[in-house]
Amino acid sequence: MFDFLNISLVDILDVLLVALLIYGVYRLIRGTQAMNIFLAIILLYVARAVFDALNMSLTTHIMDAVLGVGLIALIVIFQPEIRRFLIRIGSEVFSARKKGGGRLRKFFGRRTITARIGQTALEEITSACWRMSESKTGALIVFQHISTLDDIIETGDRLDADINRRLIENIFFKNSPLHDGAVIMNTDAIVAARCTLPISENPEINPRYGMRHRAAAGITELTDAEAVVVSEETGEISYVKEGEIKQLGSITELRIALENSYR
Repeated sequence: MFDFLNISLVDILDVLLVALLIYGVYRLIRGTQAMNIFLAIILLYVARAVFDALNMSLTTHIMDAVLGVGLIALIVIFQPEIRRFLIRIGSEVFSARKKGGGRLRKFFGRRTITARIGQTALEEITSACWRMSESKTGALIVFQHISTLDDIIETGDRLDADINRRLIENIFFKNSPLHDGAVIMNTDAIVAARCTLPISENPEINPRYGMRHRAAAGITELTDAEAVVVSEETGEISYVKEGEIKQLGSITELRIALENSYR
């Protein structure tokens, strides 16, 4: 009855791998509506293991059937989390900021877009954001890294223009046809404007933040991109990374955040 207590080194390794997997999934979905479903699934699997250990064959068979059918439902329910998990793995593998990342990208022939941002572009971006902050012009700028944003870019208008302060301000001017949506940038170009971003469902985001902030959190949760938001109501500038919104108090803080982003 208690044969399962004969534990080998392989069993210990198996348990550790499962624990790491569960912890990884937990980190991805904590604070989302999927958390309660995830806990219920863990409890079902624990119950199934207990029934199996007690040789309760009929109950174990029923649990296997329920969990087997539920796998398809889980893929549908957790689709956003699964997508975010896979994107994050890819970003970690190919990221230049991780050990060995540059060698892997070179081996696979992948072009890096995380080169250091130029001082001219940095000046243009920070100046534009600060001026929009003073005039309380709402803005949302997304900075692309390794994760592809092609599907996001396709929702807007392709520009491929040089980074220029006046152009950025004109895009977000409230009467501009391009102001409604996000601008996508890389280190040397404004790639697209009027782009639609996924909205974060994280209930822990401060209620005072509007849709721009939630959109910035959404894209940074799903990809390794980072974002700058200028509030239309208060003029506050926020920097968003991995779904976390940080309010900035000066143009110097914005400059430092952008410089660190592309190191």
